[in-house]
Amino acid sequence: MRAAIYNPYLDTLGGGEKYTIDFASVFIKAGFKVDIQWKNKSILEKLETRFGVKLDGVNVVDDIKRGDGCDICFWLSDGSIPLLRARKNFLHFQFPFKDTNGKSLLNRMKLVRINRVICNSKFTKSFVDKEYGIDSLVIYPSARTEKIKPKRKENIILFVGRFSRLTQLKRQDVLIEVFKKFVKRGYEDWKLILVGGVEIGADEYLEGLYKSSKNYPIEIIKSPSYKELISIYGKARLFWSASGYGVDEIKMPLKIEHFGISIVEAMSGGAIPLVYKAGGHKEIIVNGVNGYLWKTKNELLKSTQKLINNTRLMSTISSQAKKDSKFYGYEKFEKEILALVQK
Repeated sequence: MRAAIYNPYLDTLGGGEKYTIDFASVFIKAGFKVDIQWKNKSILEKLETRFGVKLDGVNVVDDIKRGDGCDICFWLSDGSIPLLRARKNFLHFQFPFKDTNGKSLLNRMKLVRINRVICNSKFTKSFVDKEYGIDSLVIYPSARTEKIKPKRKENIILFVGRFSRLTQLKRQDVLIEVFKKFVKRGYEDWKLILVGGVEIGADEYLEGLYKSSKNYPIEIIKSPSYKELISIYGKARLFWSASGYGVDEIKMPLKIEHFGISIVEAMSGGAIPLVYKAGGHKEIIVNGVNGYLWKTKNELLKSTQKLINNTRLMSTISSQAKKDSKFYGYEKFEKEILALVQK
């Protein structure tokens, strides 16, 4: 059995790439020989290091020929609809595309060859279904929650997300601004750690973050290995996110967090998420139960102080966050994919 995989953004090493690699892992375990289209084989080592997976059985090829001759083709869309040729074809939308002329006659003809269109969240689905006139299936990403364990907690506020402004706005600058106010209110024993990839479009933005964080307990960690990342998750007490801050999610959905896999990973480690109320965040967090949703910087600051000053509340929400993260475990993801493959 052969499976073909295409993702035009593999070298960005982000959430969509982890999603793609998790699909590959399921295919391998199910006995498929897996071909991934990319320009050089070094991408496999980068993917393994970043995401902590073994990709033995994956072959890098120049062209998967849109799945021609394969049993299965998994294709991550860039907004276009490809004419896929495998026996079973799965088209994945990682982004909430709009204004692409998605309901064109040509697209409708190509969609006949697609067995299932898959989205990573209800937020993404809401835009994709409307744009292309389809009824897509939501399969949430796997957070590999079984690998992330709480450690001895430190006074760390964490954010994980790439240092780039090319697509989504992660808004680390907002987190730095709020953290400075937090420190000035007497919380000098806390530290903000910003973790993220720097592979694409990071230089100028990252330089600005370094300047604004000078003389404060703020650490920037660039492109860590998966082993390093899960260690930080385990130590952090809180997880902040301002992804999508200041953006109209109806007019500019591409700039919003489409799901938020790092939030779930942090929850697995017992960190309490305090995240901007937009996009996929609203599907993960139940406000005041497993974390907090905020709309203003002052709300983020107040909710953080409320937690820190109430250890019982912090313990309760941390426990619930860890429990709820299991909903996004790999085993559930694997079952959902195998159900599609075997259908």
